[in-house]
Amino acid sequence: MSLHNVVFVLMLAVLSTSGWAHSRAGKSEKSPSFPSTESVEAFLGRWDLTLKAPDREYPSWLELRKEGGQLKAQMVGRWGNARLLPKVELSNGRLTFVSPKEEEGRPDDMVFQGMLVGKILSGTTTGPDGTTWPWTGRRAPVLRAKNSAKWGKPIPLFNGKDLTGWKMDGSGTTVWRVEDGKLVSPGSGPELINDSKFEDFKLHVEFNCAANSNSGVYLRGRYEVQIETDSIEEPPSHHMGGVYGFLAASPELPRKPGEWQSFDITMVGRWITVVQNGQTIIDNKEIPGITGGALDSHEELPGPIYLQGSEKGHVAYRSIVITPAEK
Repeated sequence: MSLHNVVFVLMLAVLSTSGWAHSRAGKSEKSPSFPSTESVEAFLGRWDLTLKAPDREYPSWLELRKEGGQLKAQMVGRWGNARLLPKVELSNGRLTFVSPKEEEGRPDDMVFQGMLVGKILSGTTTGPDGTTWPWTGRRAPVLRAKNSAKWGKPIPLFNGKDLTGWKMDGSGTTVWRVEDGKLVSPGSGPELINDSKFEDFKLHVEFNCAANSNSGVYLRGRYEVQIETDSIEEPPSHHMGGVYGFLAASPELPRKPGEWQSFDITMVGRWITVVQNGQTIIDNKEIPGITGGALDSHEELPGPIYLQGSEKGHVAYRSIVITPAEK
């Protein structure tokens, strides 16, 4: 073969190989595959969820993270505490996570499926009766703590006489009552919600928790500081002074059923300090997300103080004073 022919054949081989590679590259771009690292990263972090049932909207919360190359999920559902989920998958841009039936009080698991479109995570799940519930998720705000808050004037939230400035929400055979200058929780009754809304604040609360009783103070209507004498066998974050499901009191002080005690709570952004009876038990810790029983999942907005009345037993409150931060 002449030198000219050899060169010609080699050129044909190169062109053929280049065309094959280009063709394969084109097919590779169009073929389905597992999400790239970048697409997984877009899902990671904390999400404030809203489930839209036929009767109402339920607040919820989800955190997605990678551990050891695997996707992990933690969730706060319609009730209860933050918990790890047994299953979470991300395939071809579709997210699937499962809340087990034991947590949901139903005969089957609650399966969530959704996709990320722009900045909104959205999808569907099913209610206990099999009806479709749409849900949406927005990335939870950072709510950074300010360097130094300036405090306004203290505002009493309870006048010691009646329920002026408060409203009851929920059902029950008994209701909140005022006795001898004290607010008394109904036990398995409605929640008691203050009419005003606050962003950053200091809150002073005096309470008397009877034996085998349970209540709590909700900050911005979303984060519960636990008041109880009935949860000793539950996780530490469920004990007196803990932020339910997230933060445990340290040190945990002895229970004092039937005795008056106090909380002095400072809330700035999502950072909290809790002082019980003059001793710091939570020292400027971050609350990751809403707790079970939250009024909504709109963490970026101010919210009310509310007192839990749906748990068993009776808890009395007297002095409830809030000092909001000045804007």
